[in-house]
Amino acid sequence: MKKALLGVVVLAVLAVAIWQAQRRIAAAADATKKGRPDAPVAVETQPVRTGSIQDIGVFTGSLVPESQFVVAPKAAGWIKDLLVDIGDSVRRNDVIAVLNDEEFRRQVEQAGAELQVAKANAENTAAVLDLARREYERVMALREKQIASAAELDAASATYNAGQAQLKVAQAQVVQKEAALKAAELQLSYTQVRAFWEDGDANRVVGERFVDEGALVSVNQPIVSILENNPLTAVVFVVERDYPKMSVGQEAGVTTDAYPGEVFRGSIRRIAPLLRENSRQARVEIEIANPRQLLKPGMFIRARVEFARIEQATLVPITALVRRDGKQGVFLVESDGAQEPVLRARFVPVTTGIVSGEVAEVKEPALSGAVVTLGNHLLEDGAKVMLPKPPAEAAGNRAKEGAGR
Repeated sequence: MKKALLGVVVLAVLAVAIWQAQRRIAAAADATKKGRPDAPVAVETQPVRTGSIQDIGVFTGSLVPESQFVVAPKAAGWIKDLLVDIGDSVRRNDVIAVLNDEEFRRQVEQAGAELQVAKANAENTAAVLDLARREYERVMALREKQIASAAELDAASATYNAGQAQLKVAQAQVVQKEAALKAAELQLSYTQVRAFWEDGDANRVVGERFVDEGALVSVNQPIVSILENNPLTAVVFVVERDYPKMSVGQEAGVTTDAYPGEVFRGSIRRIAPLLRENSRQARVEIEIANPRQLLKPGMFIRARVEFARIEQATLVPITALVRRDGKQGVFLVESDGAQEPVLRARFVPVTTGIVSGEVAEVKEPALSGAVVTLGNHLLEDGAKVMLPKPPAEAAGNRAKEGAGR
């Protein structure tokens, strides 16, 4: 019981001490306030102006060729001649390599000889069939006159029918040998490895070489890669915030460190219909004309895309924007109109639009005058402010003070 009573007494003493301390602090604050009236805050201002502003997105990426493919042989063999190297220009259907064709030429010769044999056999079979036909017609005429027997007519008919069948077989063999010759000629043509494509620029360039002259290559083994460098494609990735602003056909200015100060013009050609989940970015492809072949695949680039432009926009410096009570706004400097005017800062909530560089567009409300750009973090609505004196006036005041001393 005594311990509980002692605890109550201690708490009461502490409460009285805290109350007295708070009274002393409040009294000191009142005294300071009375001793120091509402002092103006030194600030700097800039005028609200009207001008043009652009919403520009800047993205980084790399250049890739418009198309790229590897040239590989359809037949195996030794590379007898390699006719192109890295950087060489290639036209559609140009021969880039020649394989050793001795074996394939022999196959063509053999297939040609077999075709000649088949044709000779077909001609001989046709001649035999012609004799069998005549014999059949002769026996049939004699049979009608009751000179030849039925057995002779049957034998002649059988020989004629067999000859017809043999001619069909011989003709089929000719067709078969012709197909074999064409196949052998096709295999021979594969020894000339060509770069072929249908659409796009007729002139392309060799990007890489994978084998040397004299190498033994197998079917579909890459020999060189062919690139289409005009136009080129700049691949960039945009974040979710900028994705809705992108549209096919938008113009873009592309720069690269290889050619400082030069801007290559392009336009957006493709926009991916999804954002990658791991990065929340979408792939965007910009087509760039490259007639001078200055740009090369793999170069690092920066792309500037203009999303919007407003010509007569109300503009304020970024440094003028502050937040008060959860609202974004600016402090306008206004005079109270007295004989000795007092400058005060009035907080005006604003709705901003495009932000570019060091300025921001104010959509609402209409603004004019000067806004506080330095010292606004110390201000509240209606606070007194003072502006720095012009250099000439400040110099004059310092001269007067010096003369007085």
